[in-house]
Amino acid sequence: MQSMKNVRAKKHLGQHFLKDLSVAQQTADLATKSGLNQWLEIGPGMGVLTQYLLHSDINLKAIDLDQESVEYLYKNYPDLNVVYGDFLKQPLHTWFDGEFGIIGNFPYNISSQIMFKTLENRDIIPIFCGMFQLEVAQRIVSPPGNKTYGILSVLIQYFYDVTIEIKIPPGAFAPPPKVHSAVILAKRNQRNLEVDESLFFDVVKTAFQQRRKTLSNALKKFNIPKDLVLQNPMFKLRAERLTVDDFIELTRFIAQHRT
Repeated sequence: MQSMKNVRAKKHLGQHFLKDLSVAQQTADLATKSGLNQWLEIGPGMGVLTQYLLHSDINLKAIDLDQESVEYLYKNYPDLNVVYGDFLKQPLHTWFDGEFGIIGNFPYNISSQIMFKTLENRDIIPIFCGMFQLEVAQRIVSPPGNKTYGILSVLIQYFYDVTIEIKIPPGAFAPPPKVHSAVILAKRNQRNLEVDESLFFDVVKTAFQQRRKTLSNALKKFNIPKDLVLQNPMFKLRAERLTVDDFIELTRFIAQHRT
């Protein structure tokens, strides 16, 4: 592999290139030992993670919004199927025949958007494995009852079983970010959405957008009769106190009683 100087990290793309080979190997192992044989790498940069993925027997494709990185990868990894483009604008159903996993050192400035895009395509993405800002990773895996628990926590945990697998210091990247990072592994669970999906998303987002208010105040837009609100103990709580299953029950209640 050529020197890290060959591709300049671009601040507007949120680039911090992974340089720790041990972290790259461990992250690749999470994917290659999962049993899934099709993977899309987001933001491969200069291929530090890519090289370990290519050593395994999987069908790997990659996408990067940095033209300089794509040109670097063309030259240094001629066997890699890499595309110049914006992952967030891709019709993911066209990338592979069947299910595939997502992996990458995700740019911090779009990591949440990558997660929402994954949720939208969860029917074809049974696993994702990525590097996030540690604070975001902790938010994704957070249990209810604290300030880190929020929209991402509920929506991702409904559809995926999520764990933090590796914690990474800033020095593992070039340039080093000002924060610690972590690798998350998420595997789609078998839970079926028992309520209207769009309403579920709306209830969760609305509840957390006014998280300092009790749900009786935060969810007023759903027009639940006041006497029913008073009878339901969940409406006395704030959003951060509800489990994923509580939100399902709450959504079912709103669907039944809103006017």
